[in-house]
Amino acid sequence: MRLASLFSALGLTGSVLELSTTDVDAYVERETPAARAGLLANIGPDGAKSHGALAGLVIASPSTHDPNYLYSWTRDSALVFKLLIEGLVSGDDPSFRGLVDAYVAVEARLQKTPNPSGPADQGGLGEPKFNINGTAFTSPWGRPQRDGPALRSTALMQYANWLLDSGNATYVQKTLWPIIELDLDYVAASWGQTTFDLWEEINSSSFFTAAVQHRSLREGSTIATRLQRRSKSQAYSIQADGLLCFMQSFWNSSASYIKANTGGGRSGLDANTVLAAIHTFDPAAGCDATTFQPCSDRALANLKAYVDSFRRVYPLNKRVAAGAPVAVGRYPEDVYYGGNPWYLATLAVAEQLYDALITWNALGALSVTPTSQPFFAQFAPGIAPGDYATDTETYTQLTDAIRAHADGFVAVVAAHTPPGGGLAEQFDRTGGRPVSAADLTWSYAAALTAFRGRRGGFGGGWGAWGLEAVC
Repeated sequence: MRLASLFSALGLTGSVLELSTTDVDAYVERETPAARAGLLANIGPDGAKSHGALAGLVIASPSTHDPNYLYSWTRDSALVFKLLIEGLVSGDDPSFRGLVDAYVAVEARLQKTPNPSGPADQGGLGEPKFNINGTAFTSPWGRPQRDGPALRSTALMQYANWLLDSGNATYVQKTLWPIIELDLDYVAASWGQTTFDLWEEINSSSFFTAAVQHRSLREGSTIATRLQRRSKSQAYSIQADGLLCFMQSFWNSSASYIKANTGGGRSGLDANTVLAAIHTFDPAAGCDATTFQPCSDRALANLKAYVDSFRRVYPLNKRVAAGAPVAVGRYPEDVYYGGNPWYLATLAVAEQLYDALITWNALGALSVTPTSQPFFAQFAPGIAPGDYATDTETYTQLTDAIRAHADGFVAVVAAHTPPGGGLAEQFDRTGGRPVSAADLTWSYAAALTAFRGRRGGFGGGWGAWGLEAVC
């Protein structure tokens, strides 16, 4: 199917159609190597656009003016290296081993770098970003940001488990565990305290932060047991139980969406919650609502509410048919750089849908509940709550439509990807041209994980199955 005919089928019209006639398969095939190259170009010291960066250090973007993103954020770096580590341990790309070891070394250094948030054992791990030469960034900023240590420990625990499986316990014990333990101890001690959200704007409690902290502590409890640190394992497990209970408080049952932050005065509809779903995806957990898995009724209801909130925000979307895929941004009230769609947010919607399809296919069925019925009714009006097995016409109808819907969000990104495949942070709300920071590393990582999900791949589980929130 050509992209033009796909857009027509999905209800996309206007200028979007004029930008490309390439189908989504061809876009993914073309953009995959471009995104990979763009991501690797932003890792020091040899990346083509990361001159001056330490070995293994990820720059957020080579942009130095309007905006200046030539820094290394702990969060962005961890998400990038989680992807690279997943590629290494799956056997897809053994060449990443040297980069991963360089990341380990530079993050161990950054952990111990004194900064405005304090020394490592007194809050310093909440420091959000560093200069690319490894020194502290000392200007005013939104501090602390408590998601970084959780995400970094999750990335490194995947590497540690792979090395343990390979018999390399010495490196894990002497090099990786001290970094992981420092991060996990920070998470365990500080998760109940306020934090700036991942957009660095609201200082309250953040759903994304809580979700990735919960995951990290569950993984930490497991690997601590494996390394014979039983007291640590128990301590992390206890704190994870508390976090899981806390996560339930973000669910707005009356409006059927996840409120992204406890403060800030906004609606709470936010890409924060969609990113949480894809970065805590565990296929073994099925469609568990307690951990807000991508195919859970809560996560699907939230996804619909989040996407719908952008339908009339951007002029770009006003030409799109009701219910069709649209460009989405951080949150509908956003004014940063004029408040535009973000590549990584639009790709995250597609990825959550691909993750849901992976799980339904593994389960052999999907369930429609009163909470998720409005989501499924987009594809089958009037559908009744119930279970639909893979051998039913309804299952086939729904999953085919949902996959096409997911592809529609990729098609939106494709329509606003310039020749050469470069992905900026945002694209203009009216005309769709790339704006803000060019070559955003997180945008490239988001493309690669979404494309992986489209192929039926994922990054691996973390022990979400069977968890209960006993509050």
